[in-house]
Amino acid sequence: MIEMFFNLDIMRQSLPLLMQGLVMTLKLCVVVIGLGLVGGLFLSLAATSPRRWLRWPAMAVIDLMRALPPLVLLIFIYSGLPFAGLEMPAFAAVAIAFLLNNSAYYAEVYRAGLESLPKGQWEAARATGLSMPQTLTHVIIPQAVRNVLPDLLSNTVEVVKLTSLASVVSLAELLYQANMARSVTYNSSPLVLAAAIYLVLLWPCVRLVTRFQRKLSI
Repeated sequence: MIEMFFNLDIMRQSLPLLMQGLVMTLKLCVVVIGLGLVGGLFLSLAATSPRRWLRWPAMAVIDLMRALPPLVLLIFIYSGLPFAGLEMPAFAAVAIAFLLNNSAYYAEVYRAGLESLPKGQWEAARATGLSMPQTLTHVIIPQAVRNVLPDLLSNTVEVVKLTSLASVVSLAELLYQANMARSVTYNSSPLVLAAAIYLVLLWPCVRLVTRFQRKLSI
């Protein structure tokens, strides 16, 4: 019975296929996390703007993207938009769906960091002659990011786990390749191996988040 879940020979045979899937997962993570961090920052700056015409649309986008389940958003972009003549490859559909979803969550984290800073920081920076972009770049954003760094890292871990949903649109990431290996070998060992790879990939990140949280609480 245990060989159905832990067969070393099958794991060894499946490893090259799973490594290909891991490469695709990492590529997806780089795109989604990188763009998500940048997009979330701009959304948070818009959501904290004193200008209503900028703040309200940004807050509406954040609320909408956080309310929509990422899987629903992914299927809509991949399978729904082609009916409107907007067909795209699986990788692009996954990247756009997860970017929209994660930018909203990153924006909320950034906004918490921005709102945690006293107004005196803005006033002091402007009093030294810094322009608004310089104040944001050199004074406000670095402090805000430092204050919410554990939350940013925690959200990034969730993004990596979220990439497993890409298997539903047949993107050859780690979970998809593991499932293909399972269907060929009629054995669950490739799925166990995929879970082990996720664990090795994410466990250091989880420990890093815990370490930062303890550091900031001191």
